[in-house]
Amino acid sequence: MTKLTQIYYSLLAIPLAILGLPLYIYLPTFYAKDIGIDMAIIGITLFLARLFDVFLDPYLGYLSDKSKEIFNSRKPLITIGAILLTISFYLLINPKEEYANLWLFSFSFLVYVAWSMVNIPYLTWSAEISSDYHFKTKLNSVREIGTIIGVLIALLLPFLFSISNNTKEVLDLLFVVFLILFTYFTIVSLLKIKTVITKDSEKFKLSYIKVVYKKLPKIKTLQIGYFFNNLANAIPATLFLLFVEFVIKEPQSSGILLIVYFLAGVLALPIWTIISKRFSKKRVWIYSIILASSSFIFVPFLDENSFIAFLIICIVSGFSLGADLAFPTAIYSDLTQKAEEVKKNCSGLLFGIWAMITKLSLALSVAISFGILGLIEFDKSNPSSESILTLALLYGLAPVILKALAIIFINKYKEDKQ
Repeated sequence: MTKLTQIYYSLLAIPLAILGLPLYIYLPTFYAKDIGIDMAIIGITLFLARLFDVFLDPYLGYLSDKSKEIFNSRKPLITIGAILLTISFYLLINPKEEYANLWLFSFSFLVYVAWSMVNIPYLTWSAEISSDYHFKTKLNSVREIGTIIGVLIALLLPFLFSISNNTKEVLDLLFVVFLILFTYFTIVSLLKIKTVITKDSEKFKLSYIKVVYKKLPKIKTLQIGYFFNNLANAIPATLFLLFVEFVIKEPQSSGILLIVYFLAGVLALPIWTIISKRFSKKRVWIYSIILASSSFIFVPFLDENSFIAFLIICIVSGFSLGADLAFPTAIYSDLTQKAEEVKKNCSGLLFGIWAMITKLSLALSVAISFGILGLIEFDKSNPSSESILTLALLYGLAPVILKALAIIFINKYKEDKQ
């Protein structure tokens, strides 16, 4: 497999990340501040939209496998999903204010569904382009480098156009950039990506998933660990803008802090990849979680005079980002290939379950974060000291506890020797 294959595989991750940043960071704030929806209602609405979508992911994984069975390719599902995703994203960031709650729910749901129609086959490719253990690690690494590059583009552009303080203008700009890159890179991916064709694939049945879990019970252990770790990552991502504004009190620096965080992730990922050749992928993933937790444990002690300390925390936790993004899916790709040996043509469904876990953690992060802030009546214009403390504990302490739970389950996972 060539370097060119890695580049082609990484491209689609860039626009998907450009879309992801507004969805998970800017969108809740936009609907709260610009549209005027109550925080608790936003949390409940986004949670319900994601919850309904979450349980569709295994079915979309099944459709991905059916697409491979019928067309010998997962690309038709990606094509349909790409069209739906573009239209839904545009409508989501251009709401009719008189129907704001319904609009947020409906088009969030459609965006999440369309995202999965693209992302599940895309993730599954990492297990089908090659069967080589280390090359799959490289594929997942370059995909996550593409993800971080997309995030950096999404962060830098508002500053270059001097619109970082206007959430609506930021969303409009990111949509245009997303549209251009997503259209081009989707076409390139559909034309250039070649996967291993299995001539002896079995006709898929849902009952196969029970057989896979029975034969490979460690899949469940890995999925639980991934869920807790992803929830630990999603809570501070949801609360980042609020934390910087009300605790650090440097809202104008939020973009710079995010850029530093993701840039640290890009620089550290090649190092994590080298380390993984000496140690197991599981070990490297756990090391990255410990590194992030060791920095975040200090977050609840920060205040408005702690900008430099928070900058250092962003850098240190950013170092763990690349490994935290790339290695879980790399390990899961290895397991998926093992599952294909047990039952053919089930990898799409397994990645559908993986996507379901990802979205469930994201849904819970919004429900927990905005729900608790809504319950304590967090006042965006004049927050009390108790509500700011709650915000700091949610942002800093909750992720550390969840990551500790994640390590317990990840450590139970027995990785095959290569």
